[in-house]
Amino acid sequence: MIPRYSRPQMAALWTDQAKFERWLDVEIAAVEAWADLGQVPREAAQIIRRDASFDLDKVNEYMAITHHDVTAFLRSVSDSLGEEGRYVHFGLTSSDVWDTATGLQLRDAVDLLLADIDALQVVLERQARTYRDTLCTGRTHGVHAEPTTFGLKLTVWVDEMRRNRVRLEQARTAIAVGAISGTVGTHASVPPKLEEIVCEQLGLGVEAASTQVIQRDRHAQFVTTLALIGASLEKFATEIRALQKTEVREAEEPFDEGQTGSSAMPHKRNPEKCERITGLARVLRGYALTSMENIALWHERDISHSSTERIIFPDACLLLDYMLNMFTGIMDRLVVFPEHMRENLERSYGLVFSQRVLLALIETGMSRQDAYAIVQRNAMASWNGRMPFLDLLLADPEVGARLRDDEVRALFDYQFYLQNIGATYERLRL
Repeated sequence: MIPRYSRPQMAALWTDQAKFERWLDVEIAAVEAWADLGQVPREAAQIIRRDASFDLDKVNEYMAITHHDVTAFLRSVSDSLGEEGRYVHFGLTSSDVWDTATGLQLRDAVDLLLADIDALQVVLERQARTYRDTLCTGRTHGVHAEPTTFGLKLTVWVDEMRRNRVRLEQARTAIAVGAISGTVGTHASVPPKLEEIVCEQLGLGVEAASTQVIQRDRHAQFVTTLALIGASLEKFATEIRALQKTEVREAEEPFDEGQTGSSAMPHKRNPEKCERITGLARVLRGYALTSMENIALWHERDISHSSTERIIFPDACLLLDYMLNMFTGIMDRLVVFPEHMRENLERSYGLVFSQRVLLALIETGMSRQDAYAIVQRNAMASWNGRMPFLDLLLADPEVGARLRDDEVRALFDYQFYLQNIGATYERLRL
């Protein structure tokens, strides 16, 4: 991933140095497990624990010769040891090391992402409480529907991110596994007990049945979960983009002193950060498709997945880490315009109260069809003539025959729409 979309802590997990360090962790754990089983001298295992290392430059040098990163890595490790080096990688195959170490990397990456989600949740919950009773227009199909509150809109985001956190925790369980089962997964060269010892030491679960590789449905669950979280962020960012339109201007992302929105038009304050999140979510969805295509490997294994995973694992983690952090910053300093929200409510001439009028007429004994026709007729006249909906209803004899003027006026009360929003906040414990 390019530096623009990388944050240091996550990027540090995906360097070649970090990858080979985890490979070494797996190799050392395997040697110590052999020692526990009496197959390797305990003193040799202790020496390997103390002295085993690798040199990244030498790994790259050997790779130019071997064209195989595991054998190149093992050569470099062997350089750091004496005769004890023969016990390193004993009975193992490349995937035992690669896949188990990848489980460590992905597990650690998830922990960072979970912390990112927690930070975002703090901000979302605070803003949902702040704007709990801030009236705004609820829109369906982009058209005024009925009044809602900006805080209630945000409670949906709070709940969705809570679900996303659960999904990510489940994905962590799925990918935090190791497999030390040897070629084609038979445990012929490494007993199951060794696999269990290694995974326990590394804090990983054990792949119950493997075919030399850990099955890629696990990794697909992980990457698609990241893509799903990205889709949620895109949904939230798209709403802010829509609310920032000049004709709406109910909320906008932060705009810093000295920031510019356009090279040509100095007045521009564009939702470029939200647009960036929208674009990056598309990239994540592409990675999700790739991860699902990696599930179907030939027979016990091939390496068609390997080249893609060198890209999609680090990039997906880096992108979502970046997106979560960016959106947390947007929401923390979101600019909200309650007065514009109220102005926009009034722009549809009171049509947002149409359902209340419909129900009031029905409650007088009128059929739904007749009541609907009366309300719709007046609503269209209001919209097309740019006249207050209330005035038209008060002048309509069919309405007057059923409802007194004060009863009609009482229907045009914004507070009616606030009476039950507390239930949502109670459910979410906000």
